[in-house]
Amino acid sequence: MAKNKELAKKILELVGGEENIITVTNCMTRLRINVKDTERVKMEDLRNTEGVLGVTGTDALQVVVGPGTAKKLADIFADEFGFEVDTQVEEDWQETKADIKAKQKKGPIKAGLETIAGIFIPLIPAIIPAGIFNGFASLISTLQNNGNLPTNTFWNFIQLMFALTGAAFLGYFAIYTGVNAAKRFGATEALGGMIGAMTIGAQINNISQLFGLYDAEVPLNSILTTGKGGIIGVIFGVYLLSKIEKRVRKIVPDVLDIILTPLITLLITGLALVLIIMPVSGFISDGLVKVLSIFISSDNTIVNIISGYILSAVFLPMVLLGLHHGLIPIYAIQLESMGGVSLFPVLAMAGAGQVGAAIAIYFKAKRVNNQRLQSVIAGALPAGVLGIGEPLIYGVTLPLGKPFITAGLGAGFGGAYVMASKVLATAWGPSGLVAIPLMQPDSMLNYFLGILISYIGGFIITNIFIRTSDVDNA
Repeated sequence: MAKNKELAKKILELVGGEENIITVTNCMTRLRINVKDTERVKMEDLRNTEGVLGVTGTDALQVVVGPGTAKKLADIFADEFGFEVDTQVEEDWQETKADIKAKQKKGPIKAGLETIAGIFIPLIPAIIPAGIFNGFASLISTLQNNGNLPTNTFWNFIQLMFALTGAAFLGYFAIYTGVNAAKRFGATEALGGMIGAMTIGAQINNISQLFGLYDAEVPLNSILTTGKGGIIGVIFGVYLLSKIEKRVRKIVPDVLDIILTPLITLLITGLALVLIIMPVSGFISDGLVKVLSIFISSDNTIVNIISGYILSAVFLPMVLLGLHHGLIPIYAIQLESMGGVSLFPVLAMAGAGQVGAAIAIYFKAKRVNNQRLQSVIAGALPAGVLGIGEPLIYGVTLPLGKPFITAGLGAGFGGAYVMASKVLATAWGPSGLVAIPLMQPDSMLNYFLGILISYIGGFIITNIFIRTSDVDNA
């Protein structure tokens, strides 16, 4: 506690004192400080302060201090210095790269990806435990079938409870997506949830049969069937809902708004959803699955190795550009169509490559007695191992430049192994060792081996291409 208090005082001093601070907020890994006068901030001294893993931003400073520490420092700013601190943990994944994104042009693709992120990122706290519970439920069933666990009331109850908890989110994923999409598009959230629920309703199959759109022999090949289009259909449906609701509300008298607006909006949107949006988005998602299967679900081992390497190697630059948010619908489509996600475990290797690269840099920094860099790496490594990569990215590899690239090149070897061994996850979330419970039972070992390979790959490639002179004054 005393160490954190000293660090808080030092940060306060280097940003210009209490009178130079407008607001203080904290996320999972950072203390975010809005300052009045940037010229009063001693940026270089702040970066070199022991306990600070990195600093980004100008007016809105992002002081990277690592998970746990950020919240403790925020508490000190509130209790000791009298600031009103707003904790924003759920936005941490979005805001880590805020200053870099601010420098990038925001075209329609970038705006679309940010919209997708805004819909799905708040769902991550539910996606992770739901996937873990489903994985444990599957593991218990597997062990019971193999005779390694008794089939008795106790274990049956545990298995059913785990399956129930996992299904409480993943079984109704479309509804949660609808609610969040409505929030994002400015529609009534309950109506967005209804649109999501309509896509998984059993009556969809009956409607499909009425119009001759149902394939009884292979239901998944139907033009219209329950769940057709998945979350793509839900997002498009809720977007349409938001437009119609706003138009209808302008026309309907205020006294009848609460009755007629949702009634008319749902009628029009529901018809469009069932007859147009679901079949079209189903065609899109089916096509996407077929294209992806060529690269990430191929029966050809060579193709799997190449695609796994490339995907892992380029993932960190994608994260830096904010393009990784566009992968979330692909995760969901894979989960719906394959019963597991193969892309997430491969991309998770990128974080492990960062860990290996950071270890290599640590030894080089030790050789030239760069104690500041050693301290930064020592503080950031535990977070990196646990799947929180921001401290390593912003405190170590990205500022140095070349290690950001060598980390990806090393991670590619782990990605190749994971893809070739057909690792599947039950959900997606943080990477690193904490993602092991997210893997399907028969994939856990291969995922762990992939992480070790990425550690070694990142270490070796970085050790080869980074000289001690590169870290001497870093």
